[in-house]
Amino acid sequence: MLILASASPRRRELLNQAGFEFQVHPAHIPEELHLNEDPIAYVTRLAREKAEAVYAKLAEPTAIVLGADTTVTLDNHILGKPENPEDAARMLRLLSGRTHRVITGVALVSATQTQVAAEVTAVQFLTLSEQEIADYIATSEPNDKAGAYAIQGRAARWIPRIEGCYFNVVGLPISLVSTLLQSI
Repeated sequence: MLILASASPRRRELLNQAGFEFQVHPAHIPEELHLNEDPIAYVTRLAREKAEAVYAKLAEPTAIVLGADTTVTLDNHILGKPENPEDAARMLRLLSGRTHRVITGVALVSATQTQVAAEVTAVQFLTLSEQEIADYIATSEPNDKAGAYAIQGRAARWIPRIEGCYFNVVGLPISLVSTLLQSI
């Protein structure tokens, strides 16, 4: 039995789209960045902690719990979810006209093993005007998204190129998850 340790509707949609059968049991853990923590270490640690927390609560020996965490990085600085519209505008200005990385940490926890991996995708942004940023923020789409944008939403028009897994940018690298599941 596969358990998704996330409340993310995007992760649920991606797993459904790929044909996985699963249940949802969101993890509720602190998502604080540790001092001098590398972005890949950060998302893989959170993914593992989420999966372990849910596995411990379930007490179901046949369960495989999937934890995931996604972040956006620019110049090795993490851009999490914006705190407010001003923070979203700040992030979008930083991303404007530049290429950044989207990193998702994935963890699978079962009775016999824990597997942790990360997927990295480079995303190129067009240069945005202040009006485009203001109009986008007014849609509320950036509110709960790492880096203040959704590639599968209105921000798609500003992304001419990516290198790597598209689904990673949405929030869950499905091929990586599938590969890890096959090895358990």
